[in-house]
Amino acid sequence: MVDYTKYITMEAGKRGGKPCIRGMRITVYDVLEYMASGMTHEEILHDFPYLTQDDLFAVLAFAADQNKKLLIL
Repeated sequence: MVDYTKYITMEAGKRGGKPCIRGMRITVYDVLEYMASGMTHEEILHDFPYLTQDDLFAVLAFAADQNKKLLIL
């Protein structure tokens, strides 16, 4: 699994502190919603050329880790 901490950042003054990709204004949740709507990785990368394949894997790793943390509670 990719080390998402290299890709996912959280800054209080950016997007309300939500987890973003590499300090940009696109959130993890934005990308997850695109994936959930059926967009392929290729479509996302085409529509957002500043994102990389590793960014998308980091989003999935982050989501998996957050879900695991919820299950532990």
